[in-house]
Amino acid sequence: MGGPRQLAASVPIRAASSGAQIAIPILAVAVTGDIALGALLVALSMLPGIVAAPLVGALLDGARHPRALMMAAAAGTGLAFGVAAGLGPVPVWAVAAALVVSGLLTPFGFGGLSSFVAPPGSDARRAYALDALSYNVSGVAGPAAVAVLAPTLGPRAALIAMAVVALASAAAFALLPVQPRAAERAGLLRSMAAGIVALSTRRTLAVVTASGTLAELGRGIMPIAALGIALAATGDASLSALIVAAFAVGALLGAALEPLRPPVLSAHATMGLGYALTGLATIAAAVDLGLWWTIALVGLSGLCTAAPTAAMLLLRRTEAPESVVAQVFTVGAALRGAAAALGTAIAGAIAGVEPLLLLAGSGAVWVLSGAVMLAFPRRGRGLTGAHPIVG
Repeated sequence: MGGPRQLAASVPIRAASSGAQIAIPILAVAVTGDIALGALLVALSMLPGIVAAPLVGALLDGARHPRALMMAAAAGTGLAFGVAAGLGPVPVWAVAAALVVSGLLTPFGFGGLSSFVAPPGSDARRAYALDALSYNVSGVAGPAAVAVLAPTLGPRAALIAMAVVALASAAAFALLPVQPRAAERAGLLRSMAAGIVALSTRRTLAVVTASGTLAELGRGIMPIAALGIALAATGDASLSALIVAAFAVGALLGAALEPLRPPVLSAHATMGLGYALTGLATIAAAVDLGLWWTIALVGLSGLCTAAPTAAMLLLRRTEAPESVVAQVFTVGAALRGAAAALGTAIAGAIAGVEPLLLLAGSGAVWVLSGAVMLAFPRRGRGLTGAHPIVG
């Protein structure tokens, strides 16, 4: 899968989803004045993906034309965002239903697409470094676009723009050489059961999944810690955006450099060391040396996430049985999303704690996620295993 084509297909759908999560509550507040409704609508757009992940993975693993499913999902997502943009004239229940549909389709463009970016004969390490770059570009570009469009053209226009971007992704999928799995096809229930069994009983996958999930728990704590740090340092909560943005920019820079970096360590060692360094940089950011020190060190911690994230994606592919690759990706992505939400919820519940201590706690979770990789078996299947993938 060519790098430009891979990014052209994956970035728009992921950026649209990331941007919509910002545009939806802004639109809800603008139309109804109800902040709680905005939060509910965002939750409805996110939670179904966690539930649908095993089914989406099983569908993609058994599909003879997986690209057609991903194209249809991207088109459906765009239409759902278009309906949601009509909030006001369109009743709340219809908008809620549309966002539930978009949530159910989310795993196709996230973990589902990731499972197909390294076809046999390709450079898997480079493919997953590009996939990590796609996630980081999307996570910055979508919200940034909404931040520009919402104040100028209005939140409704911003959400319509996200709908158009999702539809553009459906067209870009047509350019991708997505190959169906060569594995024997089974029924959906049997396939889903096989995926859960592989994730829970195959030690390599269980370790990688546990480590990646814990890392997102730590990341979910950071925005709440940043809010408290900004308030304590300046009295201006809006400056917390600088801390969160520093992490995002660092992660984006690291992801851009990752495809160019020669491999030095094995994938599992890269994952463990990278997450540990992320945690140590975050803990260092919690040393009370001023706001700019915190911003700089949080940016460094973001930079450190690029290599382990790419390594995690590579390990999902190389350690997964061929018949359940997409499930490993969709369920893994869903678990990470749920962990990030849980981390934010936990941090919110203990928001009275000293914010620098809360940030240090976030770093400690990252270090723990790196330590989990010590349980990765020394005599695992390695980086290529039985798969005809280079890298």
